[in-house]
Amino acid sequence: MAKFEEAEARLFHRMFVCKDCKSKQRAPVLKVKEGKVKCRKCGSHNLRPIKKK
Repeated sequence: MAKFEEAEARLFHRMFVCKDCKSKQRAPVLKVKEGKVKCRKCGSHNLRPIKKK
């Protein structure tokens, strides 16, 4: 299956997943590393990058 750069950017660029409730959100990488971004759903600061399959 062919990979399109536009689709990959839309699905994975700046996407993070909450480690507690598994919700996804888009945020700047530096703010996530500094701990300034929290989950909209549960309020946790534990975020990880989304995994590419």
